[in-house]
This record gives sequence, C-alpha cells and structure tokens, in this order.
Amino acid sequence: MTDVTILYDSIRWEEKALLEAGKKKNIDIQMVDCKKLAINLEKKPEDYGVVIQRCVSYYRNLHSTAALEGLGVKVINCLNTGVYAGNKLFTHMLLKKFGVPTPDATVAFSKDAALETLDLQGYPRVIKPTVGSWGRLISKLNDRDAAEGIIESRENMYPIYQVHYLEEFVQRPPRDIRAIMVGDKIVAAIYRISKHWKTNMALGGVAEPCKVTQEMEEMCIKANHAVEGDIVGVDLMESDEKGLVVHEVNNTTEYKNTVRVCEVDIPSLMLDYALGVKK
Repeated sequence: MTDVTILYDSIRWEEKALLEAGKKKNIDIQMVDCKKLAINLEKKPEDYGVVIQRCVSYYRNLHSTAALEGLGVKVINCLNTGVYAGNKLFTHMLLKKFGVPTPDATVAFSKDAALETLDLQGYPRVIKPTVGSWGRLISKLNDRDAAEGIIESRENMYPIYQVHYLEEFVQRPPRDIRAIMVGDKIVAAIYRISKHWKTNMALGGVAEPCKVTQEMEEMCIKANHAVEGDIVGVDLMESDEKGLVVHEVNNTTEYKNTVRVCEVDIPSLMLDYALGVKK
C-alpha cells in the first residue's frame, strides 16, 4: 500500500531528495509523472496515499490537485493553497486580512489606468505578473518611459498579463529571506543575497543561513494560514520603513539551497508531516 505519492512534472533535486528520504525511512513512495497521468473523474481513485504536489506547471498543479482532491485524496498543498498562493494579488489581499505586513501595492486593469496611478504614486515601482515564478517578467519601473514600454508590451500578451500588479520598491538590505514552513513551524530559513535588486536563486542569488526570530515565525504562521497551506515557502523583506514584510508565499517551494546551507533534512520533515496527516 502506498504511503506517499510524489506528483511531479519535472524531476528536480527536491523530488529526488524526497524519494531518497523515503527509502531511508522505509516509506512506500510512488513517483507519478503528471505528464503521463490521466484521472478518471467518475471512478474511485487508485491508492495514492497522501499526495505531495510538486508540479512546476501552475496549470497542471491546480488541475491535478482539483481532480484528486475532488475524489477524496489528501493533497499537500490543497487546491485553495494553489489558487491563493499561486496569484500575487490573491496572496496580498489574504495577507492583509490576516494582519501580515506586506509591501504597498496597486492593481490596474489597463495600460492607461496603470500609467495614471504610477504618475500619482511616483517611481520607482515594481510591476509583477499576478501568476508566475522565478522572477520572470518582474520589472523595475524607474520612470514613465520605462513604464510605457513594458506595459505596452504586456497589452499584447495573454490576458493575465494585462492585469498590472504594481508594488512599491522596498528599500532594504541587498537580500531577502526564504523561510520553509512545515505545518506551523519554520524548519529552516535562508538569506538570498544579490547585488541585483532581484534575489531569486534562479537569477544568481547566494544563500546564507538566517536565524529564525519569534517575530518571523509568528508572521510566517499567519501567512501560511492565510493561504491554507501545509508546506510552503514564505518570502520576506527587511523594509527600512516597515520592518519585516511578506511579499510572496510559495505553494511548491524549492528548498535545495536551504538544505545545503542550513543542513536541515527538509525532505524527511515533509514526509513525516505527510504521514502524520494520513493518520
């Protein structure tokens, strides 16, 4: 009988580490490639155990979770987490509702509305797609000319990119924080340090261990609850003006560099949590 299913569409270090951790702990793990998966929505599902959702594709992730969850399978994270954490606007509004400090943001629904609000609020500002990861299509708008060029290009893209999410450019040290939450605990946290204003590891950021404070843990617990998460990555910045602010919650978080620099066995902790949920 399967204890845990790892549902993936790309095998990364994280998925391999989960499989190896399962072998060491004698956990019955099955690896399922979502690209080869067809789910009969009218039949009782196969034996999946608890599913740890690791699909990189936003749409595969959401739809496979919806199908499995609808058939009664426990999926980590649940569909609501995928929806809420997968959209920066949704996340922002939920964080505010739960009392979590965030960078100031505005959403505009046309080029003209975006440019008008930028003229009122001033530059620089950061424009982000509401759906996306790894820092892609996130741009710093330094002036009106830059804003016009970038926003004009997005007016011809898929409709989601015509929702212009405009965030304050947070004055902070040259780093941000990635905290890995397993349940209601930060199991490890890193600084992501970069000379560039973007600190994503995929864009060349450098990882160093970050000491977890009580303030950080309390803030991350609230952020996790806001998106109804089980296992998430919470990204924070140290604002010169506001102190700690949460700017993103990651539904299918990467943790390779966190394991490397913090020497914490995150894959084993994830599997222990999944087995605890199963019971």
